[in-house]
Amino acid sequence: MNLFFGKAKAKTTAKDAIYKLRETLDMLEKRQTFLESKADNELKIAKANATKNRRVALMALKKKKVFDGNIEKINGARMTIETQMMAIENANVNLETMGAMRSGAEAMKNIHGSMDINKVDATMDDIRDQMDIADEISVAISRPVGIGEDLDEDELLNELEELEQEELDAKMLETPSPAVYTPNVPRHEPGNGKIVGYITDEYAN
Repeated sequence: MNLFFGKAKAKTTAKDAIYKLRETLDMLEKRQTFLESKADNELKIAKANATKNRRVALMALKKKKVFDGNIEKINGARMTIETQMMAIENANVNLETMGAMRSGAEAMKNIHGSMDINKVDATMDDIRDQMDIADEISVAISRPVGIGEDLDEDELLNELEELEQEELDAKMLETPSPAVYTPNVPRHEPGNGKIVGYITDEYAN
């Protein structure tokens, strides 16, 4: 079949298309720069001969018009190419995005393919049961063995209150009692009613 119809044409990738369009765009920019310089030169000739040689001036203006027409066409072509490049780049981004999303979806599908919601629920129930058992074991291990199991808590509280009261009584006994002082009382001599002295604390005690 290839002998009659030739080799099958390879598909053009977005990268190849953008590269080719950029080359064409560069060529058009160079061509436009060349034509603009030619148009500017013809304008200078027309201005220089506007009053001296009208025929030469008119011919220069005609050439300038031709150059301007070509420049306008190149501008249109450049705009079309730039728009096409932007469209290809956007399409390529969309393609890459869709490919990444498709790969992600396939990965999630493969992961979830080996999982079943009923199995997940059963596994979570097993985990909860084992956690409860672990808590019970921890409580059992941390509980003291043979200490205070047969003691009455009320009896212990009463004994503690008695010890506290004994401590308070002991502190009260250790505290010294305050000294008692009496005021100075005047002492009268019998018979004349004159004050001859005072009874001091020393005598009062």
